[in-house]
Amino acid sequence: MTKDSKLVMPTKETSGFMRWNKTQYYVYITTNYTKKVLYTGVTNNIEQRTIEHYLDKTNKKHFAGKYNAFYVLYDELHQYIENAIAREKEIKGWRRQKKIELIKTINPKLEFLNAELFDEWPPENMLHREEK
Repeated sequence: MTKDSKLVMPTKETSGFMRWNKTQYYVYITTNYTKKVLYTGVTNNIEQRTIEHYLDKTNKKHFAGKYNAFYVLYDELHQYIENAIAREKEIKGWRRQKKIELIKTINPKLEFLNAELFDEWPPENMLHREEK
């Protein structure tokens, strides 16, 4: 998080939920094979979301499908969904060069990280969440 990021703190109404919330949330950046586009998103299951982007590659109604943006370049972990959403919005507001600088903090060569998420890419067994 940068110093400009706004963290959401638990309130009386949400503190019980947040104290027991074991879910982790990812803010991630994907690209296409030629690295011409960057897509920023948020999810609680980065592996599943990457598969969904891959399976949507023929669905031109979605950004990731239209541009085949299913190669993961960057991810960061958040404990609270509110913080992850705020961070996603912050990154989406940046120019491309600032996003590239962020990516290079963990991935200096801008390598596709899909192989780190999966034993093989693309995985053999892939389903959309609703197809399970």
